[in-house]
Amino acid sequence: MDKKSYEIPAEMRDFAEKSVEQARKAFEGFVGAAQRSVSTAEGAAEKAQAQAKEYGHKAFAYAEANINAAFDLAQKMVRAKDVQEIMSIQSDYVKSQMSAIQTQAQEFGAAVQSQAKERPRWRSRRRRNSATSFRRPLRTPPRPSRTPPARSG
Repeated sequence: MDKKSYEIPAEMRDFAEKSVEQARKAFEGFVGAAQRSVSTAEGAAEKAQAQAKEYGHKAFAYAEANINAAFDLAQKMVRAKDVQEIMSIQSDYVKSQMSAIQTQAQEFGAAVQSQAKERPRWRSRRRRNSATSFRRPLRTPPRPSRTPPARSG
């Protein structure tokens, strides 16, 4: 028996080589998009962590100021000479605390609003940088017919 070696035609080898090359380029594009998405997410996470830390510091400072005001109130009440003075001290305290709480809420709200305004920009960047070109639109399966099958009789 004579064994002949089968040689792969040059056209097939060229085609296979081009296919591998195209697959490599597509994969490199996908990896690049994935790396950009991870970098964007890391940056957003770091920013969110910094903002959460800032909110924590603000909340702590507000709590400290409110507690100090309560201690000042207690000290003033202890030194009061009559009920009328206690009522006046209490009234002044309530007015000042309402004003302080309103200011604190406005400051905190402004900080949260500024973060909320920045968030949509991050989302749009994330969408641009993500590998959305590799996704295919979802198809919904056809709904079954609701008409009953005809009876044969």
